[in-house]
Amino acid sequence: MKALYPGSFDPITNGHLDVIKRITPIFGEVIIAVLNNNEKSNTIPLKDRLELIKESTKGMKNISVESFTGLTVVYAKSRNANVIVRGLRAPSDFEYELEMSQINYFLSNGLETLFIMTNPAYSFIRSSRVKEVIELGGDVKELVPTPVYKYLYEKIDLKK
Repeated sequence: MKALYPGSFDPITNGHLDVIKRITPIFGEVIIAVLNNNEKSNTIPLKDRLELIKESTKGMKNISVESFTGLTVVYAKSRNANVIVRGLRAPSDFEYELEMSQINYFLSNGLETLFIMTNPAYSFIRSSRVKEVIELGGDVKELVPTPVYKYLYEKIDLKK
């Protein structure tokens, strides 16, 4: 079976990695699908997000990292994915994700969404919070993979 794990990953966090580590033993192939949404202002350029995910997942088996535009279900179908994987941090995530899974199911004529509950150690980590902590002068070393940490502090000046 093939799973699609979509997101903007701006940046990828230790919470995302936790989900990836937990789904790779379940599926024969996991596609980490990075959304390229030109209407959304991303902090990290798409090319760099792809590279950071590849560096952060180095050594993990049965993973590919790709970008896509448009509807997730259309991309999932084009890659012959059997399921879309979504991580849930808190009950507040569920309502939004449930609605998305239902519209995806409808649009795809049956593509399932698998929800993985985030490890409680990572339940408070969100990409937007990581960027906010940096902007306010905090340290996110424990929240993101090492390649991302280095990138955020060396390549991107979030402390404007």
